[in-house]
Amino acid sequence: MKQEDEGLDSLVRKRIRALRVAQGWSLEELATRARLSQSSLSRIENGQRRLALDQLVTLARALDTSLDQLVETATDDVVTSPMIDGTHGVMRWPIKGDPGMTVMRQRITEPPPDNPARMRAHPGREWLVVLSGTAILMLGHRRFRLEANQAAEFPTMMPHAIGAAAGPCEIMGIFDRDARRGHQREEGGGDTRAGCD
Repeated sequence: MKQEDEGLDSLVRKRIRALRVAQGWSLEELATRARLSQSSLSRIENGQRRLALDQLVTLARALDTSLDQLVETATDDVVTSPMIDGTHGVMRWPIKGDPGMTVMRQRITEPPPDNPARMRAHPGREWLVVLSGTAILMLGHRRFRLEANQAAEFPTMMPHAIGAAAGPCEIMGIFDRDARRGHQREEGGGDTRAGCD
């Protein structure tokens, strides 16, 4: 266990230095932001001073990160395989860093619904990028044409639907926890997602 603690200690010190350098800050600048002396910060980065929890919290804030991210250890499960939903033609990848976030890839062949009643609204936020083809995003009373490599982000409380324009398109969507729940309820109710991406 002691060796594991030493490994984490060394990792945290390297992260503090790397984040400082990435911001383009000198030791003096980060020390000022964290209300530490420059020599204390130097000793922390070089392993010559014990890491104290209160200093780590202060350094994390000064570096615009969280304590969790500063002390996070590497995991063995770096590569993830998608969950495939053959019924809806969807592949989903959970995002580990933010529980509840989901990435989904979907091929769309149908145009968006003509009937605004088929548009869906539910709590959450959604981001999508068109991988190939052209997609039509219906958002409230507005209609957006998205070409390959264009992206859109919107609150899902706004009635929305997505469809293909003149041929199939492929999209990649990222949903927060609430948006994911809203889509799962729709799918569970037999909705084939023609009115919702």
